[in-house]
Amino acid sequence: MNTESDVVIIGAGPSGAVAALELLRAGMSVTVLEQGDWVPADHFDGARPEWELTQLKRWHPNPNVRGRPEDYPIDTAASDVNPLMFAGVGGAALIYGAHWMRFMPSDFRVRTLDGVARDWPFAYEDLAPFYGYVEEAMGVSGLSGNPAYPDGAPCPLPALPMGKVGRKAAEGMNRLGWHWWPGSNAIPSRAYRGLQPCVLRGTCGTGCSDGAKATPDRTHWPEAQKLGVNLRTGARAAEIETDAKGRARAVVWIDRRGARHRARGSVVILCANGVGTPRLLLMSGLGNRSGLVGRRLMMHPYAGVMGTFEDDLESWVGPAGQILTSMQFYETDRSRGFLRGAKWNCMPAGGPQSFRAGYTGGTLTGGWGATLHDRVARKFGRSFEWGIIGEDLPDESNRVDLSDALVDGDGLPAPRITYAISDNTRKMLAFHTARAVEAMEAAGAIETEVTPLIRDCGWHLMGTAVMGDDPETSVVNAVGAVHDVPGLYVMDASTFPTSSGMNPTATIMAVAARSVLDLIERRAEVDAA
Repeated sequence: MNTESDVVIIGAGPSGAVAALELLRAGMSVTVLEQGDWVPADHFDGARPEWELTQLKRWHPNPNVRGRPEDYPIDTAASDVNPLMFAGVGGAALIYGAHWMRFMPSDFRVRTLDGVARDWPFAYEDLAPFYGYVEEAMGVSGLSGNPAYPDGAPCPLPALPMGKVGRKAAEGMNRLGWHWWPGSNAIPSRAYRGLQPCVLRGTCGTGCSDGAKATPDRTHWPEAQKLGVNLRTGARAAEIETDAKGRARAVVWIDRRGARHRARGSVVILCANGVGTPRLLLMSGLGNRSGLVGRRLMMHPYAGVMGTFEDDLESWVGPAGQILTSMQFYETDRSRGFLRGAKWNCMPAGGPQSFRAGYTGGTLTGGWGATLHDRVARKFGRSFEWGIIGEDLPDESNRVDLSDALVDGDGLPAPRITYAISDNTRKMLAFHTARAVEAMEAAGAIETEVTPLIRDCGWHLMGTAVMGDDPETSVVNAVGAVHDVPGLYVMDASTFPTSSGMNPTATIMAVAARSVLDLIERRAEVDAA
């Protein structure tokens, strides 16, 4: 099956959805290759009693645990953190928590401010219009005017209810005089463009069974289908081919029966995430003049502090994402002994097995019998967590390369992850967990439990095809064009020079919008290259 279109996109997640829709609106023909399938809302288990059990396997965020046919295995033997992802139309957003945060202005100037990592080739102010554009598309709920941002980070919809958990968390922060703000989430607080209003079920991390959470399969792909997108599911990209002039011209892909096909186009765009994108570049032998393809992997090591209270907080009520956020300790203070900082998110504790049951690393039997009864009696409905996302500074030794032993179901080399937590990160998380304990105690917690690092926390896969102006020290330019390979682009978080301490989906989509609109504006120039 050979196809011809103007553009071939690899990956149907958030960045691929933005790129495809804008190209189609501009009148271009688009083929999209997605190794997963469509997942209808009623396939998710959030509305069913067994949802906490199925998140331990069927909807587990770790592909090595989940093991669906569309997943590829990942060699994580040399990694402190497991990368998490999901193959399907909508990508990992299908099972994300929908925390929606813009990066902070300082995140784009880390080198200038702190003398480490790199500055981005553009500023917050340059990206702000694109943030607004994707927030409208995703129906983000929140409270505009956050004083941590120069423009207040406006949100198109009102914030979701704080509930008893949010009010309790805010009490502690107020007593300490620390910053907090109602959480912003890609979950509509009222019916919005085909999305249902959130019913606060609190099962966001296993997929939204109510059709409320904003995911690209609901926000972008229906219009793309009306505009004629050629979206191929069950299509695993195996190689990007170039012509005699070195220009990207086609993608070889494999269907579920093992047959090979070719999708040709004058432009190829990689949106396969921070592991899948470098894997495909390495398998194709492209874009690695700098030696940085796969290097500088950032995954946001995550820590948490759970507090238990005497009060009934109804802490099974959603959203499962952030009810409150805090940037009190976000910016660098060298007196703390580390650089950069972390964002806090206040989240409910969930059901009897806890919303973290799927990735705490504990044994399944530890959540049953007397242990379960004890935990339910002491904690159920009375607990919440301050989750801590610390900025992960880039290190070239943290990387994605190709395994020399492990292969996927089609015989392609699996990605291998080498990743070590830095001393800076350890000090950062220790400082923040200690402050979060203070916040819990100020709110009246009778018990606190610190998780210094969760191994299954690598949701945010960034930095492995870094953007920059110099082909000797970067993989792509400021709009995602791969140096030395005309017609080849990267538009996912692989391009990020730094990770910030924020959930990255807002920035992934905003950067993709900026990049693809530039591509459209320069279409004639690109075609002539």
